[in-house]
Amino acid sequence: MGHFVYILASRPGGAIYIGRSRNLRARIAAHCAGLSRHTERYNIRTLVWFEAHADFETSLLRERRLKHWRRAWKDALIMEHNPQWRDITHLVPE
Repeated sequence: MGHFVYILASRPGGAIYIGRSRNLRARIAAHCAGLSRHTERYNIRTLVWFEAHADFETSLLRERRLKHWRRAWKDALIMEHNPQWRDITHLVPE
C-alpha cells in the first residue's frame, strides 16, 4: 500500500483537516472515533479528497505544501474532484 495525503471536512466550505497516512482507512476510522482533538472539536469527519503517493517523501512534501495553500486553493482542489463534498471513503483502495 502507498502513502496518502487527504482532506477531511465538517461540511461544504466548513472546517477542514489535512493529513497524511500510510493506512488511510484506519486513519479515517480514528478521526471518526474522536481520537484527533482538532477533528473532534470541529466535527470534521467527511473524507472529501485524497491522493496516493509511492513513497513517504513525496507524501510529506505534498502535505506540507497543501497546508500552506490559501483556503480558496484548497476549496478549488476539493471542488475539482468532489464538487458535492460527499464522503469518498468508499473509494480508498484496500
